[in-house]
Parts: sequence; structure tokens; C-alpha cells
Amino acid sequence: MQISKETSRQIGLIINRRGLVEYVIVGERGRIKIPPLSTERVGRARFRGVRFVHTHLNNELLSKEDLTDLALLQLDLVACITERKGEGAEAVHIGHLEPENRKGKAWEFIGPVSMQELDNIDFTQFITELENEFVKARGRFYVVDKDREKCVLICVILPKREKNIEDHIAELKDLCYSAGITVLDTFVQRPKELHPKYLIGKGKIEEVVIKCQQLGVDLIVFDEELYPGQLKNISSVTELRVIDRNQLILDIFASRASTNEAKIQVELAQLRYILPRLAAKNTAFSRLTGGIGARGPGETKLEVDKRRVRDKIAFLEKRLEEIRKVRDKKRERRRFSGIPIISIIGYTNSGKSTLLNLLTKSKVEVEDKPFSTLNPTTRLIKYPQRRNIIVTDTVGFIKDLPQVLLRAFMATLEELEDARLLLHLVDISAPDFEEKMLAVENILSMLNVEGKKRLIVFNKIDRIDTTFLKNIEDRHRAISISCLKEEGIERLLQTIEAELLINGFSKQ
Repeated sequence: MQISKETSRQIGLIINRRGLVEYVIVGERGRIKIPPLSTERVGRARFRGVRFVHTHLNNELLSKEDLTDLALLQLDLVACITERKGEGAEAVHIGHLEPENRKGKAWEFIGPVSMQELDNIDFTQFITELENEFVKARGRFYVVDKDREKCVLICVILPKREKNIEDHIAELKDLCYSAGITVLDTFVQRPKELHPKYLIGKGKIEEVVIKCQQLGVDLIVFDEELYPGQLKNISSVTELRVIDRNQLILDIFASRASTNEAKIQVELAQLRYILPRLAAKNTAFSRLTGGIGARGPGETKLEVDKRRVRDKIAFLEKRLEEIRKVRDKKRERRRFSGIPIISIIGYTNSGKSTLLNLLTKSKVEVEDKPFSTLNPTTRLIKYPQRRNIIVTDTVGFIKDLPQVLLRAFMATLEELEDARLLLHLVDISAPDFEEKMLAVENILSMLNVEGKKRLIVFNKIDRIDTTFLKNIEDRHRAISISCLKEEGIERLLQTIEAELLINGFSKQ
């Protein structure tokens, strides 16, 4: 404290749990800046493993800036040495994070106390008990699968989305579930406009980081796309991993890619997304840079430069072009065969693969998760009394589909060009089914196939009240089925054949 008063500067120490000083910091009179810390978070509560002790002049106690550092850096604790007002004796003011509790307090304080009173505090025992409290609090409020990653969602609701907030959040949670992530909490922000630097206010980010520490969460998922600058700014205030909705979808695709073509498409999409963000903090890419479906830390990011990424993109595009040529030859043979092709399209998780199995008596793998199908699956209708018809299942669509994904999967979606009829499958039980229908139509327009003949098929009618189904059918000129109950399939087949006859295909 004496040196601090003589120099009129704050002096600080970063001390690890063994009592060793890792950093000595000299600040200014009114502030002190903690340098980047190399220490990784340790222990059951994932604290940093170091405490920050520094001086304060003018009899000041811990400031808001000190508490912000405590939260954002997940320090064991932060302490300031100051003088008792009017006494001239030194005192210590200590702050530490609090587990989640009903009082809603994010941190707790000790003191100010005299230097002598600190001798009665066993720091090792104190931090051990605090960590135990954090772990117990997490167990009281949340029971989760230990093998699943945990996250906090940040949903930014702009005025245009006010009507379907719950559906929007539910869809994002479904995406997290599909990616193997458990959502422990959701923050909903309703700004008039997006923050240019942090997407949301910096104060709200600090609040989220504190919540993450209380919940034992290492991942923050934003529902809006983060621009490179925003990602860099957010990563500068927290070492938690930060991803956006686009990265989440990319990760789902990576985990589902099984064929060589799908892996190439996903890697190409990932590289295109990463390229403009290479300057951002490497922890932001821990779910992408390790390779297809990688979940580990992104150690290799610093080794990746833009030239190498561009070279890899060019290589993958060439490979994809070769695959496209092979696919063109197969499509050409199908055209010569004269067998009509129908393609099943629709919003993700609407039941497309299940319908394909029913129509063609196939056993394509079906999962109740978004994007369970990546590659197009082609089968022949196997009803002896019926005509030959080829049925193709395609990747599911989604609102605000990332451009990098749409571009990378263009080869897959080219199958739609040869289709004589598009079966637009709709989950009629979804509250926002009409909004999802519009999202599919928008993507078809982007693919320049909006002029294709379409038949709207309402699925999952077993989940709704059928009293108003007739009116919805008439309004959209749709056919209603239940893939689960296998209802309406015969009527659908008859309608498909009738539509093909109208288009000039006679029975074969």
C-alpha cells in the first residue's frame, strides 16, 4: 500500500492457489488492467484458480469494474487493499461469486476487515467450500446428462419476431438438442436494434457470463448471426466459447455427415464460414476447426491462415464438381428411363424420411431430430399394382438458412430440377406451420425452382383437432396424412398418380 501511495498508482498481484505470484501489475491512479491470463479454469466449479489482489486509493472499496473482472475472468476472488476512512489503518475488501440462489445475488463480500483478521481465514478451505456450494446448487436446480454439453441461449427478439417468440426459442432448443447440447437457461432480449459491437449490450453479456459460472456452463449460443467484429468483441470480454445459430447448424451437419459427399459439403460450408472470422478469438471455433464434427478445443486455429483456407476451399469445390458430374450422369440415365421423379421437400423434422419409407417400403433411418437426413435418398415405389415412380428425399429446410449451407448443398438440391412433382410435407401440428411453409417457399425461390408443380401434404394430423382440418385443407389445396398412424397414404398415392397423369405421364 505504501508503494501505491508513493507512486499514486494502483498495484496489483495475480496469486495462484499455491500462493505464488504469477503477475505483478502497475496501473493508473483510478484503474488497473488485468493482462490476458494463461491459467485455464480448474476445479469442480471451474474457477480460474487465481485471485486478484490490488490497492485502491482514496479509501475506495471494490468497484463495479473489479466485480466485472471477477465475473468475466472467473477469478477465485478479487480483493482490494485500502485505508479505513478517517483512521489511516489498512483494510481489505474481498468479493467472490455466489452460487445461484433465490436472493438473486451474483456475488458476496467479506469486509472491509483489517489485515490481521485475514489470518483467521484459511483460503484453501474457503475456496474448496465455495466450489462445493456451486456444485451443490447446480445439482439442486438442474439434473442433466453428464455426457451432454451444457449451454445458455441468448435469443434476440426484434419487433418482427414478436408474434412467435415461443416457437422461435423452441426451434433453437431443438437444434441444440440435435447437436448434443443441453440448454440450462435462456436470456431473451428485445432491443429496438442490434448492438453493432456486441449484438446485445455489454452489461447483459456480463450478466450472462455470471449465470454461466453459476450453472457450470462453458458455451453461449446466440440465435442471431454474429459478424466477425461482434464475435471478436464478445470473445474479448469472456473466455467462454461463443457460437451463433449458423455455427450450431454447421455442427449438426458435421455430426451427421456419413458419406464422402456430405463430409465434403459440410467441410466446405465450415471453411467458408470461418474464413472471414479468422482474426477472431480461437476459442470461438472450438466446434469447427478440429475437423468434421470436432468438439475439442480449436488449437489448430492459429496455424490456419487465409491462404491455406482458400486453397482448401478450391480443392473441395473441385471435388464437389466431380461428384456433381457423376450425379448428372445418373440423373441423365433416369431421364432416359422415362420414369417420373417426385421429390419430398419440407421443413426440417416434418417427417420426410418416414413418408419415403411408407411410399417405397424402404427402411431409411429415421430420427426425431432436425437434419436427420443430409444426402438425397432415392427409392422406387414398390407397389405391384402401381406405376413406376422414383421418390427422392432431400435435406430439410429451415428459416434463415445460412447462405454457406445453401451454397454448399446446391449439388444435393439440384435433384429438385428433375422432379416432375414436389411433395411439400408440412407438420400441421406445429403452431407456426404457415410460417414454416413460407420459409420453404422462399428457399425454393432462391433455388430457382419455385415454378415446379407442388402438392402440399399435411402430416401429423393425429396430433391436432380435426374439426378445422377440412378448412385448412381447402385453403391450401392440400392432402392430409399421418405417417405415424399410416393414415391417408393410399389417398396420397392416388393424388400423386393423378397429378402425374395431368403432366402427361401415362401408366407404365
